[in-house]
Amino acid sequence: MIKRLMTIVMILLVTSVYAETNTGFEPTSKTLAAQQAVIKALPFENTQSFADAQKGFIAPLPNQGVLKEGDKVIWDLSQYDFINKTKQTPDTVNPSLWRQAKLLMYAGLFKVTDGIYQIRNLDLSNITFIEAPDGLIVVDPLLSAETAAAGLKLYYQHRPKKPIKAIIFTHSHVDLYGGVRGIVDEKDIKAGKIKIYAPKGFLENAVSENVLAGNVMARRSSYMYGNLLPASTTGQVGSGLGLTTSNGTVTLLAPTDSIGKSGEKRKIAGLDVEFIFAPDTEAPSEMFFFIPKYKAMTAAEDASQTLHNLYSLRGAKIRDGKAWSGYLNEAIDRWGDKVNVLFGMHHWPVWGQTTVVDYLEKQRDVYKYIHDQTLRLANEGYDMNEIAEKIKLPKSLANTWHVRGYYGSVSHDVKAVYVFYLGYFNGNPATLNPLPRIAAGKKYVEFMGGADNLLKQAQKSYDKGEYRWVAQVVNHLIYADPNNQHAKTLQAKALTQLGYQAESGPWRNFYLTAAKELMQGVKKVGIPDIVSPDTIKAMPMSSLFDYLSIKLNGPKAEGKVITINWNFTDNQEKYTLYLKNSVLNYSSIKLADNPDVTVTLSRNSLDKIILKQSTVAEEVKSGEIKFTGNEDKLIELFSLLDSFDFWFNLVTPVDGAQKSSRLSFAF
Repeated sequence: MIKRLMTIVMILLVTSVYAETNTGFEPTSKTLAAQQAVIKALPFENTQSFADAQKGFIAPLPNQGVLKEGDKVIWDLSQYDFINKTKQTPDTVNPSLWRQAKLLMYAGLFKVTDGIYQIRNLDLSNITFIEAPDGLIVVDPLLSAETAAAGLKLYYQHRPKKPIKAIIFTHSHVDLYGGVRGIVDEKDIKAGKIKIYAPKGFLENAVSENVLAGNVMARRSSYMYGNLLPASTTGQVGSGLGLTTSNGTVTLLAPTDSIGKSGEKRKIAGLDVEFIFAPDTEAPSEMFFFIPKYKAMTAAEDASQTLHNLYSLRGAKIRDGKAWSGYLNEAIDRWGDKVNVLFGMHHWPVWGQTTVVDYLEKQRDVYKYIHDQTLRLANEGYDMNEIAEKIKLPKSLANTWHVRGYYGSVSHDVKAVYVFYLGYFNGNPATLNPLPRIAAGKKYVEFMGGADNLLKQAQKSYDKGEYRWVAQVVNHLIYADPNNQHAKTLQAKALTQLGYQAESGPWRNFYLTAAKELMQGVKKVGIPDIVSPDTIKAMPMSSLFDYLSIKLNGPKAEGKVITINWNFTDNQEKYTLYLKNSVLNYSSIKLADNPDVTVTLSRNSLDKIILKQSTVAEEVKSGEIKFTGNEDKLIELFSLLDSFDFWFNLVTPVDGAQKSSRLSFAF
């Protein structure tokens, strides 16, 4: 019966229909042909993933997957109902990505194995509950406190109400820890009633990764996750890793126990747990674990039902593909003969010892293949873009659904390996110091015989289905003349077709968001909360001063010399901040003898000011801030700091006209 149902599902998946587009651009004949080629190339008859994604289902999400706090929508699974209601594969979505979107729609409470339960699709990630002799272990409590609390409530409705005794953070990405305050009280952590286990370096990486480059990362994330697109067959259909992110309160609690090397063992809530420390893989701080009693393991986010990112398109430090592959190999060596189920932080589990090992081997080998073949071709003299064009996965991997590029892609993972080892420069001095985009754009347009001729030739290329080239060449005209609507429309049309064809969710979202902004301009909506209050409070002063340093406008600061001593009354920390040579430096070792001004305050007061919960004037009036010396020097210093515009242009020249920042230090 299940086999018959799966066959019907796949027939529905691979049947094409036309769809209205948000931009008015329908799929071209070239796009239709590309979608049919995907159907012919991949094993759509293999429906095992659909059986696995439903296995162990216990209960649906409450309220049809809609979670609200007052008028604020925290999570709305119903916006993706069109995925289930659309019975045929739209021509506006890559059939392989559409298959993944269908799989991502299975939601609710699931049994993984005796003693282990998961809630899936209540956020971008999964929350896992492990039943131990002494109580409950919760693994990776989602992104928002509200979704985590709702998940715990759903779990308790169907399972014994054991007290939470431990939290495990597998890695330092916010979608895995941000909901922690929704399920535990910090008082219980401080009292030792609940322990939090995390990999070494977790807190430092959790609070620092999205701060120094946080504004540009967040803007690019709005493209990567399709936050500016409607959920529809012509818009966002998920990210491949999950559908989207929740919109609740991001929290953070410091770990009480750290795992810093492979082979470490802990008895957690009466349950034996073995660990592999896997730093600098999918996250800078990451770990796997195995539970002998349940014959269950997780490889954290190093093994998902997709090829993952060695480089995230939102912007991030490049990940080590060799290490990533190596830690998966270590997991096979340590636990491969014992494991019976593998569960992840996203997607659905894998069952059966032979199946789990095969799954891990393919996950291991896809990263190793990309790593090794990139360096092979680099050593033969090919550059980053040439290698990305050349490398195709072997059939044994290419025809395996769980290593298809729904989130990462072979192309940008190859480029990540190249840059990891060799940097951006390809060795040809002609590319060492190219003209910037606007200047180059004007020259390209001039050399191509002017704007009209460039567009005429680009239209011919578009008609031939050469969308990559059209997007590339028309971009020069847009940077030479950002008001040329004909150019923006043609590029938007090309990007739309590329989006429809993309197998990677982030690639699709980038293409379609860019097309939308080219046609409609940048539409400013609510600015995301780049850094949460818990993150601010967890940041050491050195990180806050580092952030001040990158906000300093160097040219405006030229010739100015300012020295400020900071005296924090609650944590007894003392710092000197120096402005000299248009650079901010700081020291906690040697304080200035004759500063321009000394600021005495509590760290709590500074946090309140940063979080806009108070102002400097209010803190001075209440006596929480005191100045000794020339306080005008402090005002002068902060007048030299830039505020970052979240809504800067990504597909047209940056104008720098607007200024806004959620993380503001303006005194």
